[in-house]
Amino acid sequence: MAGKTMRAVQYGGYGGGFAALKHVEVPIPSPKKDEVLLKLEAASINPVDWKIQKGDIRPLFPAKFPFIPVSDVAGEVTDVGSAVKDFKAGDKVVSMLSMKNGGGLAEYAVASSNLTVHRPPEVSAADGSGLPIAASTALQALKSGGAKFDGTAKPLNVLITAASGGVGSYAVQLAKLIDLHVTATCGARNIELVKSLGADEVLDYKSSDGAKLKSPSGKKYDAVVHCTVGIDWSTFEPNLSDNGKVIDITPSPSSFLNSAIKKLTFAKKKIVPLIVAPNKEELEFLVGLVKEGKLKTVVDSKYPLSKAEEAWAKSIDGHATGKIIVEI
Repeated sequence: MAGKTMRAVQYGGYGGGFAALKHVEVPIPSPKKDEVLLKLEAASINPVDWKIQKGDIRPLFPAKFPFIPVSDVAGEVTDVGSAVKDFKAGDKVVSMLSMKNGGGLAEYAVASSNLTVHRPPEVSAADGSGLPIAASTALQALKSGGAKFDGTAKPLNVLITAASGGVGSYAVQLAKLIDLHVTATCGARNIELVKSLGADEVLDYKSSDGAKLKSPSGKKYDAVVHCTVGIDWSTFEPNLSDNGKVIDITPSPSSFLNSAIKKLTFAKKKIVPLIVAPNKEELEFLVGLVKEGKLKTVVDSKYPLSKAEEAWAKSIDGHATGKIIVEI
């Protein structure tokens, strides 16, 4: 591929939202020894992608400009580095690109072989590209709340907020896979969808019980997978069981402070800030569930690469039902 170019979408600095995205022709990258070169078929946008653009998480992911965003992709291997043994040209895969380097809104991207997994024919590129950040976050949040996926699961009552979003829609399905009792919140228009994913109780977040996070059956929550923002600890606290945990997937400085105070005071009810940790075994597990029909990617909308800025704007708007996919 040396000397050849590809279409890509990039931005040149912090800020600017969808209007700052530019369509460019750039050289096709070359894989390092432990990397694979992918011809991309689909990419999914996560809120973290535009938060990187805004500069919200600059200490964690300082971008080098110009920057091609998006890390969750599916495609076909076209070349492999000298140290790669598990993949060959022609393999269909799902991959999580480095958030620091990005690369997903392009025709080709390089991915670490350590965060790339085989994609069976039963898993479409669009469905596979939705998994790396969102489904991994859902799985790790449930595990942080005490859920076990190794056959030793104990009954738990779980609350999932913003259950119709990318992480929430996966979390509902994963929780029901191991027979947890799921109470979920979402907007009124998505109640039937969230029920269809398996939730036992669904609350309109704008209703009085929804605003109070109160279970219709009076259950106390052993774990909360908290997928939205702007809910105070005082709202969670009366709804938690004696050792209940709130797993905050978009932790703010106040979440980390609250968590530290609870540890110092040996409080039984806790808030747990979660930053997703990329994990190849978990990604293989999730792809396997999709293959077996036990997990599905709820797709909000699909856009061609030529309209990537529309997909970007939709994600920033914050009301997507499931995943926003860019087809390359």
